[in-house]
Amino acid sequence: MAIEFDPFPQFQDFAHPEKFVSASWLSARLGVDGLRVVESDEDAFLYDIGHIPGAVRIDWHRDLNDPVQRDFIDGEAFAALMDARGISRDDTVVVYGDRNNWWAAYTAWVFELFGHPDVRLLDGGRDAWMGEERDTSFAVPEYPAQGYPVVERDDSTWRSFVEHVRSRPEDTLLIDVRGPEYFAGAEVEVAPDSNCASPVLRHGHIPGAVNHPWGDSVHPNGRVKDRESIAAAYTDVPAGAPVITYCSAGQSAAHTWYILRHVLGVENVSLYDGSWYEWGNMVRMPIERNAE
Repeated sequence: MAIEFDPFPQFQDFAHPEKFVSASWLSARLGVDGLRVVESDEDAFLYDIGHIPGAVRIDWHRDLNDPVQRDFIDGEAFAALMDARGISRDDTVVVYGDRNNWWAAYTAWVFELFGHPDVRLLDGGRDAWMGEERDTSFAVPEYPAQGYPVVERDDSTWRSFVEHVRSRPEDTLLIDVRGPEYFAGAEVEVAPDSNCASPVLRHGHIPGAVNHPWGDSVHPNGRVKDRESIAAAYTDVPAGAPVITYCSAGQSAAHTWYILRHVLGVENVSLYDGSWYEWGNMVRMPIERNAE
């Protein structure tokens, strides 16, 4: 059974206030039947040095990705993962993580691809919880399997592939959420877990894209801004027209997808998770640069 929504006043102005929870709301409900908390970080080892009591870890790279091809796991593997974490199809799942919820938002987006009925994001993520010096635990909980059903992933509603981006309608707004230096092609991208050379052969942005850094929607502490401020940052989002977000590998673009969909209520928004790591490495693919 779904858990009641967080009545935090700021959330009530959001298009989907039920998709966000505050640290105080979550703290008061830890251990409630029907609630599962998931930590999903860029740095997966953070879970080992302290996490929200009762939280389970889902490693976006290891747990949600197919081991052979660049794609997400299928319905059977997702059901097995949910059973391994003790998550029921009826559970309210609250996801949080480091880096201002980049990877947590990506994980929540994958849950939405599988149509999980109630998935929410902890506003401010791991830093919000730790910054308020709330209880943490080193214990790794073990929950019994809940018989999660096999549900086929829906890639048609919230996901875009490279062919969709290339053949997008003229009224589609393509949003690059990276920093302006990457959008311009003035800065070389380096994989977050490597100090080696850039994994991308060319630098710039997809022709026709506009730059809206993901940080337009959050405060420096990672908490989501009020709806009015976010709307002011996205005045060029056309009403009813398709919107596609992308970044380097999909993580920060998933955060922007979550904000556009659940704060502003943009109905036709999808994530191009191939993002610049795919586009910038493809043969004969056009790019634009603003840098000399």
